[in-house]
Amino acid sequence: EVQLVESGGGLVQAGGSLRLSCAPSGFTFDDYTIGWFRQAPGKDREGVSCITNDGDTFLAHSVVGRFTIFGDDAKNTVYLQMNSLKPEDTGIYYCAAKRGLRLTVIASRYEYWGQGSQVTVSS
Repeated sequence: EVQLVESGGGLVQAGGSLRLSCAPSGFTFDDYTIGWFRQAPGKDREGVSCITNDGDTFLAHSVVGRFTIFGDDAKNTVYLQMNSLKPEDTGIYYCAAKRGLRLTVIASRYEYWGQGSQVTVSS
């Protein structure tokens, strides 16, 4: 069964940091693009970042300079490092995977989704 397993969410004060991880079960990230999305209560799902297996990356304007996306090939895991967190970063964060190496944060392009990780940033 193909799955994406996430970990690393939690509660942190504004200005703090968290690292989310995303690891596949049942497949490897070769020839896939991995994306991170978030959904705040009452809001639409928002694309945050993505990375191709070639190492190309994209960050949404709202997180540039604060978030970093990177992969560990040996662990077949993708991470989202979140620094200088703000209350408006609060939401459920999902990792997703799609075949192909084109960067996009259009959610409908992604085939596989993680279970979601709650990130709560207190003011």
